[in-house]
Amino acid sequence: MFTGIIETLGEVTALRHEGGNLHITVSSGIAGELKIDQSVAHNGVCLTVVALNENSHTVTAIEETLSKSSLGQLEVGSLINLERCMQLNGRLDGHIVQGHVDQTAQCTAVQEMDGSWLYTFSYDASKGNVTVEKGSITVNGVSLTVVDSQEDRFSVAIIPYTHEHTNFKTIKEGTVVNLEFDIIGKYVARLLGK
Repeated sequence: MFTGIIETLGEVTALRHEGGNLHITVSSGIAGELKIDQSVAHNGVCLTVVALNENSHTVTAIEETLSKSSLGQLEVGSLINLERCMQLNGRLDGHIVQGHVDQTAQCTAVQEMDGSWLYTFSYDASKGNVTVEKGSITVNGVSLTVVDSQEDRFSVAIIPYTHEHTNFKTIKEGTVVNLEFDIIGKYVARLLGK
């Protein structure tokens, strides 16, 4: 379980394919604090640490994960949002995030707003996921509030701190991102659909 509050940015230092799996090595300031078998969200995808070095860790994404996320598009040098799992005695500063990406979206617009940024994303609405205005959404692991909700797209406003300390600064028109829709909204939609 995560909160969507990004701890740090990591940099992809190596990618190795093995069958349908992708081993991803990430250099970061938290690598020295990680343990083998620990869960860490990578751009919103919960992955297990399988190897550690002094300044980096390695995780493995399987074919199912690669088909539902943008992790397969990573390149050496890509910046990746990292968050360790939440502690039960801590504050929930973001919202409840599982680290299970529902689908990807594409950035369709980035608008500077005199000190902040408005990002618009479009997604395949046929998968049944929905947003609501002022509801929660996770984009590349970042807990955000929906500004404008439509059937197949939404916008989010990004403050300077988030822009500087996450990989939002690298997102431009055409960039594919990971989405995790609000868990409460998913359950409500499922129940109403029955």
